Amino acid sequence: MKKNKAWTCRLGMLGALVSALVLSGCASVSPVAVSPDVPTSQPVISAPVGSPSVVVQPAPPRKPVHLGLALGGGAARGFAHVGVIQVLEEAGLRPSHVVGTSAGSLVAALYASGKTVPELRKAAETMEEAEITDWMVPLLNRGALRGEALAKYVNHQVGGRSLEQMKIPLGIVATDLRSGEAITFRRGNTGSAVRASSAVPAVFQPVRIGGREYVDGGLVAPVPVHQTREMGANFVIAVDISSDPEGNPADDTFQILMQTFTIMGKSINTLALKEADVVIRPALSGVKSADFSARRRSIEAGRVAMLAQLPKLKERLAAFEVGY
Repeated sequence: MKKNKAWTCRLGMLGALVSALVLSGCASVSPVAVSPDVPTSQPVISAPVGSPSVVVQPAPPRKPVHLGLALGGGAARGFAHVGVIQVLEEAGLRPSHVVGTSAGSLVAALYASGKTVPELRKAAETMEEAEITDWMVPLLNRGALRGEALAKYVNHQVGGRSLEQMKIPLGIVATDLRSGEAITFRRGNTGSAVRASSAVPAVFQPVRIGGREYVDGGLVAPVPVHQTREMGANFVIAVDISSDPEGNPADDTFQILMQTFTIMGKSINTLALKEADVVIRPALSGVKSADFSARRRSIEAGRVAMLAQLPKLKERLAAFEVGY
Protein backbone atom coordinates (compact mmCIF):
# COMPACT_ATOMS: atom_id res chain seq x y z
CA MET A 1 0.00 0.00 0.00
CA LYS A 2 2.79 2.32 0.91
CA LYS A 3 4.53 1.38 -2.33
CA ASN A 4 1.50 2.35 -4.39
CA LYS A 5 1.23 5.67 -2.67
CA ALA A 6 4.93 6.30 -3.41
CA TRP A 7 4.46 5.58 -7.09
CA THR A 8 1.41 7.75 -7.23
CA CYS A 9 3.34 10.57 -5.64
CA ARG A 10 6.21 10.16 -8.04
CA LEU A 11 3.87 10.17 -11.06
CA GLY A 12 2.23 13.30 -9.77
CA MET A 13 5.54 15.05 -9.38
CA LEU A 14 6.58 13.92 -12.88
CA GLY A 15 3.36 15.26 -14.36
CA ALA A 16 3.82 18.56 -12.61
CA LEU A 17 7.38 18.77 -13.88
CA VAL A 18 6.32 18.09 -17.52
CA SER A 19 3.54 20.67 -17.31
CA ALA A 20 5.96 23.23 -15.98
CA LEU A 21 8.40 22.55 -18.82
CA VAL A 22 5.70 22.82 -21.48
CA LEU A 23 4.37 26.06 -20.06
CA SER A 24 7.81 27.56 -19.77
CA GLY A 25 8.61 26.55 -23.40
CA CYS A 26 5.46 28.15 -24.76
CA ALA A 27 6.17 31.30 -22.87
CA SER A 28 9.63 31.57 -24.44
CA VAL A 29 8.28 31.59 -28.06
CA SER A 30 6.87 35.03 -28.95
CA PRO A 31 4.03 35.28 -31.54
CA VAL A 32 5.10 36.65 -34.96
CA ALA A 33 3.28 39.86 -35.93
CA VAL A 34 2.99 40.86 -39.65
CA SER A 35 2.93 44.59 -40.09
CA PRO A 36 0.64 45.81 -42.89
CA ASP A 37 3.26 48.44 -43.74
CA VAL A 38 5.90 45.88 -44.72
CA PRO A 39 5.60 44.85 -48.36
CA THR A 40 5.71 41.18 -49.22
CA SER A 41 7.59 39.75 -52.16
CA GLN A 42 4.40 39.39 -54.24
CA PRO A 43 1.89 42.26 -54.22
CA VAL A 44 -1.67 41.24 -53.60
CA ILE A 45 -4.59 43.10 -55.18
CA SER A 46 -7.73 42.47 -53.20
CA ALA A 47 -11.23 42.87 -54.60
CA PRO A 48 -14.58 42.90 -52.83
CA VAL A 49 -15.93 39.47 -52.02
CA GLY A 50 -17.96 38.13 -54.92
CA SER A 51 -16.60 40.59 -57.47
CA PRO A 52 -14.69 39.35 -60.56
CA SER A 53 -10.91 39.60 -60.61
CA VAL A 54 -9.54 42.76 -62.24
CA VAL A 55 -6.73 42.17 -64.73
CA VAL A 56 -4.87 45.29 -65.88
CA GLN A 57 -3.62 44.88 -69.44
CA PRO A 58 -0.73 47.00 -70.75
CA ALA A 59 -1.63 49.55 -73.41
CA PRO A 60 -1.11 48.13 -76.92
CA PRO A 61 1.80 49.59 -78.89
CA ARG A 62 0.82 52.41 -81.24
CA LYS A 63 1.18 51.76 -84.96
CA PRO A 64 3.87 53.97 -86.53
CA VAL A 65 2.52 56.41 -89.12
CA HIS A 66 4.43 57.02 -92.34
CA LEU A 67 2.49 60.00 -93.66
CA GLY A 68 2.53 60.42 -97.41
CA LEU A 69 1.48 63.48 -99.39
CA ALA A 70 0.32 62.90 -102.98
CA LEU A 71 0.13 66.14 -104.98
CA GLY A 72 -1.89 66.02 -108.20
CA GLY A 73 -1.53 67.82 -111.49
CA GLY A 74 -3.46 70.83 -112.74
CA ALA A 75 -1.02 73.36 -114.21
CA ALA A 76 -1.44 76.82 -112.60
CA ARG A 77 -4.04 75.37 -110.20
CA GLY A 78 -1.07 73.68 -108.50
CA PHE A 79 -0.50 76.77 -106.36
CA ALA A 80 -3.26 75.34 -104.13
CA HIS A 81 -0.77 72.70 -102.92
CA VAL A 82 1.14 75.45 -101.10
CA GLY A 83 -1.93 76.32 -99.02
CA VAL A 84 -2.47 72.66 -98.12
CA ILE A 85 1.14 72.27 -97.00
CA GLN A 86 0.92 75.45 -94.94
CA VAL A 87 -1.99 74.10 -92.87
CA LEU A 88 -0.29 70.73 -92.36
CA GLU A 89 2.88 72.42 -91.12
CA GLU A 90 0.91 74.64 -88.76
CA ALA A 91 -0.77 71.51 -87.34
CA GLY A 92 2.60 69.82 -86.82
CA LEU A 93 1.90 67.19 -89.48
CA ARG A 94 5.02 66.80 -91.58
CA PRO A 95 4.93 64.06 -94.24
CA SER A 96 7.57 61.37 -94.39
CA HIS A 97 7.13 60.99 -98.17
CA VAL A 98 6.10 63.48 -100.87
CA VAL A 99 5.15 62.47 -104.41
CA GLY A 100 4.03 64.80 -107.19
CA THR A 101 2.61 64.67 -110.69
CA SER A 102 2.96 67.53 -113.20
CA ALA A 103 2.27 70.80 -111.32
CA GLY A 104 2.31 68.78 -108.11
CA SER A 105 5.84 67.62 -108.90
CA LEU A 106 7.09 71.22 -108.93
CA VAL A 107 5.63 72.02 -105.50
CA ALA A 108 6.70 68.62 -104.15
CA ALA A 109 10.30 69.21 -105.23
CA LEU A 110 10.51 72.66 -103.64
CA TYR A 111 8.94 71.44 -100.41
CA ALA A 112 11.06 68.28 -100.18
CA SER A 113 14.23 70.34 -100.66
CA GLY A 114 13.62 71.95 -97.29
CA LYS A 115 11.85 75.18 -98.16
CA THR A 116 9.76 76.60 -95.33
CA VAL A 117 6.14 77.61 -95.87
CA PRO A 118 7.05 81.34 -96.16
CA GLU A 119 9.70 80.42 -98.73
CA LEU A 120 7.19 78.28 -100.64
CA ARG A 121 4.67 81.12 -100.69
CA LYS A 122 7.31 83.59 -101.85
CA ALA A 123 8.38 81.27 -104.66
CA ALA A 124 4.76 80.79 -105.72
CA GLU A 125 3.84 84.45 -105.59
CA THR A 126 6.93 85.68 -107.42
CA MET A 127 7.09 82.98 -110.08
CA GLU A 128 6.75 84.46 -113.54
CA GLU A 129 5.42 82.40 -116.41
CA ALA A 130 8.32 83.58 -118.55
CA GLU A 131 10.75 81.90 -116.13
CA ILE A 132 9.48 78.44 -116.92
CA THR A 133 8.63 78.75 -120.61
CA ASP A 134 11.01 78.59 -123.56
CA TRP A 135 9.02 78.87 -126.75
CA MET A 136 10.36 77.52 -130.01
CA VAL A 137 9.11 76.59 -133.46
CA PRO A 138 7.52 73.16 -132.99
CA LEU A 139 9.95 70.47 -134.02
CA LEU A 140 8.06 67.91 -136.10
CA ASN A 141 4.96 68.91 -134.12
CA ARG A 142 6.44 67.44 -130.95
CA GLY A 143 5.84 70.52 -128.81
CA ALA A 144 6.17 74.28 -128.67
CA LEU A 145 8.12 74.39 -125.40
CA ARG A 146 11.46 72.73 -124.79
CA GLY A 147 11.04 72.62 -121.02
CA GLU A 148 14.67 73.42 -120.33
CA ALA A 149 13.69 76.70 -118.65
CA LEU A 150 11.45 74.80 -116.23
CA ALA A 151 14.24 72.35 -115.36
CA LYS A 152 16.67 75.22 -114.78
CA TYR A 153 14.16 77.04 -112.57
CA VAL A 154 13.55 73.94 -110.44
CA ASN A 155 17.24 73.15 -109.98
CA HIS A 156 17.86 76.73 -108.89
CA GLN A 157 15.00 76.63 -106.39
CA VAL A 158 16.14 73.35 -104.81
CA GLY A 159 19.74 74.50 -104.52
CA GLY A 160 21.03 71.97 -107.05
CA ARG A 161 19.95 68.97 -104.94
CA SER A 162 19.35 65.71 -106.75
CA LEU A 163 16.24 63.66 -105.96
CA GLU A 164 18.09 61.38 -103.54
CA GLN A 165 19.50 64.37 -101.62
CA MET A 166 16.14 65.81 -100.60
CA LYS A 167 15.34 66.39 -96.94
CA ILE A 168 12.02 64.59 -97.39
CA PRO A 169 11.99 61.44 -99.58
CA LEU A 170 10.66 62.60 -102.94
CA GLY A 171 9.05 60.87 -105.90
CA ILE A 172 8.31 62.49 -109.28
CA VAL A 173 5.84 60.67 -111.55
CA ALA A 174 6.03 60.77 -115.36
CA THR A 175 4.69 58.60 -118.19
CA ASP A 176 6.93 56.41 -120.33
CA LEU A 177 5.97 57.48 -123.86
CA ARG A 178 6.85 54.08 -125.33
CA SER A 179 5.14 51.74 -122.85
CA GLY A 180 2.50 54.08 -121.43
CA GLU A 181 3.51 53.05 -117.91
CA ALA A 182 3.98 55.31 -114.93
CA ILE A 183 7.54 55.80 -113.73
CA THR A 184 8.47 57.28 -110.37
CA PHE A 185 11.81 59.08 -110.45
CA ARG A 186 13.60 58.84 -107.10
CA ARG A 187 17.19 59.43 -108.17
CA GLY A 188 18.89 61.82 -110.54
CA ASN A 189 18.48 65.39 -111.70
CA THR A 190 15.47 67.00 -110.01
CA GLY A 191 14.83 69.58 -112.72
CA SER A 192 14.83 66.95 -115.47
CA ALA A 193 12.38 64.78 -113.54
CA VAL A 194 9.97 67.68 -112.95
CA ARG A 195 10.33 68.70 -116.59
CA ALA A 196 9.37 65.15 -117.66
CA SER A 197 6.46 64.99 -115.23
CA SER A 198 5.11 68.29 -116.59
CA ALA A 199 5.65 67.63 -120.30
CA VAL A 200 2.08 68.04 -121.59
CA PRO A 201 2.02 66.36 -125.03
CA ALA A 202 2.01 68.80 -127.95
CA VAL A 203 2.82 71.66 -125.56
CA PHE A 204 6.16 70.50 -124.11
CA GLN A 205 8.54 68.30 -126.04
CA PRO A 206 8.97 64.79 -124.61
CA VAL A 207 11.92 64.55 -122.25
CA ARG A 208 14.65 62.03 -122.92
CA ILE A 209 16.16 60.44 -119.80
CA GLY A 210 18.34 57.33 -119.89
CA GLY A 211 17.51 56.53 -123.51
CA ARG A 212 13.72 56.69 -123.03
CA GLU A 213 11.23 59.48 -123.57
CA TYR A 214 8.78 60.71 -120.96
CA VAL A 215 5.71 62.94 -120.93
CA ASP A 216 3.26 64.31 -118.36
CA GLY A 217 2.60 62.01 -115.42
CA GLY A 218 -1.03 63.10 -115.37
CA LEU A 219 -1.71 60.75 -118.28
CA VAL A 220 -1.48 57.76 -115.93
CA ALA A 221 -1.45 59.16 -112.39
CA PRO A 222 -3.29 62.50 -112.06
CA VAL A 223 -2.97 62.14 -108.27
CA PRO A 224 -0.12 59.72 -107.43
CA VAL A 225 -1.66 57.90 -104.46
CA HIS A 226 -0.46 54.44 -105.47
CA GLN A 227 3.07 55.68 -106.09
CA THR A 228 3.12 57.33 -102.64
CA ARG A 229 2.29 54.00 -101.01
CA GLU A 230 4.94 52.27 -103.09
CA MET A 231 7.52 54.65 -101.61
CA GLY A 232 6.65 53.48 -98.10
CA ALA A 233 3.78 55.65 -96.89
CA ASN A 234 1.06 53.78 -94.99
CA PHE A 235 -1.28 56.77 -94.59
CA VAL A 236 -1.82 59.00 -97.63
CA ILE A 237 -3.25 62.49 -97.98
CA ALA A 238 -4.21 63.07 -101.61
CA VAL A 239 -4.63 66.57 -103.00
CA ASP A 240 -6.84 66.63 -106.07
CA ILE A 241 -6.72 69.93 -107.97
CA SER A 242 -8.43 68.66 -111.10
CA SER A 243 -11.55 70.36 -112.39
CA ASP A 244 -14.77 69.07 -113.88
CA PRO A 245 -15.13 69.30 -117.65
CA GLU A 246 -16.67 72.59 -118.73
CA GLY A 247 -19.45 72.98 -121.26
CA ASN A 248 -17.52 75.43 -123.45
CA PRO A 249 -13.98 74.53 -122.47
CA ALA A 250 -11.55 76.42 -124.61
CA ASP A 251 -10.71 79.17 -126.99
CA ASP A 252 -7.11 78.12 -127.66
CA THR A 253 -5.09 74.96 -128.25
CA PHE A 254 -3.69 74.79 -124.73
CA GLN A 255 -7.14 74.93 -123.13
CA ILE A 256 -8.40 72.23 -125.48
CA LEU A 257 -5.53 70.01 -124.43
CA MET A 258 -6.11 70.69 -120.74
CA GLN A 259 -9.81 69.95 -121.17
CA THR A 260 -8.83 66.64 -122.73
CA PHE A 261 -6.64 65.88 -119.71
CA THR A 262 -9.51 66.80 -117.42
CA ILE A 263 -11.89 64.37 -119.07
CA MET A 264 -9.35 61.56 -119.09
CA GLY A 265 -8.10 62.23 -115.56
CA LYS A 266 -11.56 62.23 -114.05
CA SER A 267 -12.10 58.53 -114.66
CA ILE A 268 -8.55 57.61 -113.58
CA ASN A 269 -8.92 59.58 -110.35
CA THR A 270 -12.14 57.79 -109.48
CA LEU A 271 -10.12 54.63 -108.95
CA ALA A 272 -6.84 56.13 -107.74
CA LEU A 273 -8.34 58.26 -104.97
CA LYS A 274 -9.98 55.20 -103.38
CA GLU A 275 -6.51 54.25 -102.12
CA ALA A 276 -6.14 57.53 -100.23
CA ASP A 277 -6.96 57.85 -96.53
CA VAL A 278 -7.97 61.51 -96.84
CA VAL A 279 -8.71 63.44 -100.04
CA ILE A 280 -8.40 67.23 -100.19
CA ARG A 281 -10.23 69.03 -103.01
CA PRO A 282 -9.62 72.81 -103.06
CA ALA A 283 -12.49 74.83 -104.48
CA LEU A 284 -10.91 76.08 -107.70
CA SER A 285 -13.98 76.64 -109.83
CA GLY A 286 -13.24 79.23 -112.49
CA VAL A 287 -9.45 79.00 -112.12
CA LYS A 288 -8.06 78.08 -115.52
CA SER A 289 -5.06 75.81 -115.89
CA ALA A 290 -3.03 78.66 -117.41
CA ASP A 291 -4.24 81.36 -115.03
CA PHE A 292 -1.07 82.38 -113.16
CA SER A 293 -2.78 85.56 -112.00
CA ALA A 294 -5.02 83.51 -109.68
CA ARG A 295 -2.12 82.10 -107.68
CA ARG A 296 -3.07 83.79 -104.38
CA ARG A 297 -6.66 82.68 -104.77
CA SER A 298 -5.44 79.14 -105.40
CA ILE A 299 -3.18 79.15 -102.34
CA GLU A 300 -6.06 80.35 -100.17
CA ALA A 301 -8.36 77.69 -101.65
CA GLY A 302 -5.82 75.08 -100.60
CA ARG A 303 -5.71 76.48 -97.08
CA VAL A 304 -9.49 76.54 -96.72
CA ALA A 305 -9.89 73.00 -98.03
CA MET A 306 -7.19 71.60 -95.73
CA LEU A 307 -8.53 73.42 -92.67
CA ALA A 308 -11.99 71.98 -93.32
CA GLN A 309 -10.58 68.44 -93.44
CA LEU A 310 -8.12 68.82 -90.55
CA PRO A 311 -10.44 67.44 -87.80
CA LYS A 312 -11.24 64.36 -89.92
CA LEU A 313 -7.54 63.91 -90.69
CA LYS A 314 -6.55 63.99 -87.02
CA GLU A 315 -9.37 61.60 -86.12
CA ARG A 316 -8.35 59.10 -88.77
CA LEU A 317 -4.68 59.37 -87.84
CA ALA A 318 -5.52 58.64 -84.20
CA ALA A 319 -7.64 55.63 -85.18
CA PHE A 320 -4.89 54.41 -87.50
CA GLU A 321 -2.28 54.53 -84.73
CA VAL A 322 -4.32 52.27 -82.42
CA GLY A 323 -5.17 49.89 -85.25
CA TYR A 324 -8.84 50.61 -85.85
